[in-house]
Amino acid sequence: MTEPSPLQELITQLEAFARERDWEQFHAPKNLSMALAVEASELLEIFQWMSESESLDPDANTRVRVGEELADVFVYCLLLSRKLDIDLLQAAREKLRQNAEKYPADKVRGSSKKYTEY
Repeated sequence: MTEPSPLQELITQLEAFARERDWEQFHAPKNLSMALAVEASELLEIFQWMSESESLDPDANTRVRVGEELADVFVYCLLLSRKLDIDLLQAAREKLRQNAEKYPADKVRGSSKKYTEY
């Protein structure tokens, strides 16, 4: 028997956390996706008025806040993918494969144009 991956262990812990609080009833995909958007917005808010250079080198307190918001986004992604039975790692691998086709390195290197623009 193989041991669960660290990611699977985290998912199990998240599910137990919600179950212990009777929060599963609130975890419809609609609700989870809205919570994900809220948390992503809170991450965005941290950087909203920073210059590019400030965003590249945040102070220690800001780094902690960024980590907390990233964790919230990650947790909601995991819960939503679990609720819809989507293998998030496989989905990410497939998306990377698709993006490699849309954005061949030899055509897009150094460009921020969308694949429909080149």
